[in-house]
Amino acid sequence: MLAAHRQMSDDERRFELLADLGAMIAREVELDELLASFAERVARALGADRASVWLIDSASGELRARVADHVDPEDLRLPIGRGIAGHVARTGETLSIADVTVDPRWSPEADERTGYRTRSMLSAPVEANGARRGVIQVLNKPGGFSARDQVFVAALAEQIGRALEYTSLRGDRERPGVAVRGRFNHVVGRSAVMQAVYEVIVSAAQTDATVLLHGETGTGKGLFARAIHVNSDRRDAPFVHVDCTTLPANLVESELFGHERGAFTGADARVIGKVEAAAGGTLFLDELGEIPLELQGKLLRWVQERRFERVGGRETIESDVRLVAATNRDLAAMVKAGAFRSDLYFRVRVVEIELPPLRARGDGDIIGLAEHFLGVYARRHRKSVTAVSDDARAALLAHPWPGNVRELEHAIERAVVLARGQTIDARALGLDRAPPPAPTDAIPPGLTLAAAERAYAQATLARHDGNQSAAARELGISRNKLARLLK
Repeated sequence: MLAAHRQMSDDERRFELLADLGAMIAREVELDELLASFAERVARALGADRASVWLIDSASGELRARVADHVDPEDLRLPIGRGIAGHVARTGETLSIADVTVDPRWSPEADERTGYRTRSMLSAPVEANGARRGVIQVLNKPGGFSARDQVFVAALAEQIGRALEYTSLRGDRERPGVAVRGRFNHVVGRSAVMQAVYEVIVSAAQTDATVLLHGETGTGKGLFARAIHVNSDRRDAPFVHVDCTTLPANLVESELFGHERGAFTGADARVIGKVEAAAGGTLFLDELGEIPLELQGKLLRWVQERRFERVGGRETIESDVRLVAATNRDLAAMVKAGAFRSDLYFRVRVVEIELPPLRARGDGDIIGLAEHFLGVYARRHRKSVTAVSDDARAALLAHPWPGNVRELEHAIERAVVLARGQTIDARALGLDRAPPPAPTDAIPPGLTLAAAERAYAQATLARHDGNQSAAARELGISRNKLARLLK
C-alpha cells in the first residue's frame, strides 16, 4: 500500500514537470537560468542527484552546457561524438548506463572541470521539428535507472525540445542545434555593446538599487526591466508595468498610490494603486519623463522613503518595492528646462543603463534579430518562410532603423505576411517607403523642449496628411503619446 502511494506521488511529480515547462519559460529570462531550472526539476522528478541539459550550438557544432558568452568554470563544451553526451547527440540513442567508468564512450572531461563524480547516467536526445537540438542527462540515481525512467526521460526530452521552440534558442528546421543569439530569453544580440549591457543588468539585478534604463524608443527597455526583476530575489513577487504615456494627467496620483472611497467624484470604493500592487516585487515606470511636473514631488517622496498615502487618505503606508524606470527623453535637458525635478532625476539614476540603438549594434545583431523575428512570425502566420534573401540582407544593413528593434520586427512581420515562397526579399520589407526628413526650418529656434517636441510632432503629422498612426510610427512612439504631444 505504501509502495502504491509512493508510486502515485512519483507519477504526480512527473506529470507536474511535464505540465510546468511552459511556466518555466515564462518565468525565467536568463537562458542559463532556464536550462538550470529544467535540469533541477528533472533531477527532482526522477529522484536523481543531478541533471544537465546540453544544447548543440548550430554555429559551432559543439555541445554546450551553458549558453551565456562568458568564461565560467562550468562553461562546458564538447564536440559532437565525444563522451556519452556527444554520442547521443550524434546517434539519437537513449542510453541507460549503470557504471559510466566501464563504458568506452565515457569521457571524464566534465567531471574534471566541475569536480563532480558521475557513476550512473540516463541520456536522451532533445529534438524538435525533426532536428536534434541537444541532450538531456540525468546522473546518479540511487538504485539505478529503471525502464520506466527511460520512457519518462524520452517523453520529457521531447517536451523540452518543443519548449525550446518558444525561446530565443529556437533552432532552424534545416539543420540541427539551436541558435545562441544572446544571454536573455527574447533579447537577441551578441555584439560587444550588448554584452556590456548584459553584464550591468546582471549586476543590478543582484541588488535592490533603483535602475534607470535610457534609450531610444524600440530598444527593448521593457524586456530589460523584466530581466532585472526575474533575475533578482524578487522574481516570485509581482512585476507591475506602468506606461506613463497612457496615464491621464488628473489620475496619475490615483493610479500610482490608489485612493479612498469618496476621494473624488466617482470614487465609489477604495482602490489600491500600482505601488501597493507591486508589494515585495518590482514597479516598472515606463517613460518616466511623462510624469507631470506637479506630481513629481509626491513620486520623489515615495522614491526616497518608500512611504505614501492614498488619495483622500490619512494613513501613511510603507512599501517594499524595487523601482525600475525607463525613458527615451533627455532627463538632464528637461531638468535644465525646468520640466523635470533635479532631485527626482538624481534619485532614479542610481544605476543608469544606456541601451544602444540598433544602428550602433552592428551587422550581426541586425541579421540575428531579423532571423529571430522571421521564425516567430512564420510560426504565428503559418507561413513556410525560412530564409532572408541577399537583397533583403543588404536592405536591412543599409537602413538607419530610427524605430530600432520594434521597427525591424514590424518590417520582418510584413515581409513574412507578403512572402510568396520560402524567402523574404527586399521589396517585401517596405523599407524604401520611409518619409523624407523634416525640413530644417520646421521648428523655429528659441522654443522650450516641450514646445520643440510639439512642433516636430505637428510637422510630422502634416507630412502624413493628418494620419496619426503613420506619424506615430515614424516618430517611434504610441498614438497616445502623439496625442499628448499635440495638446
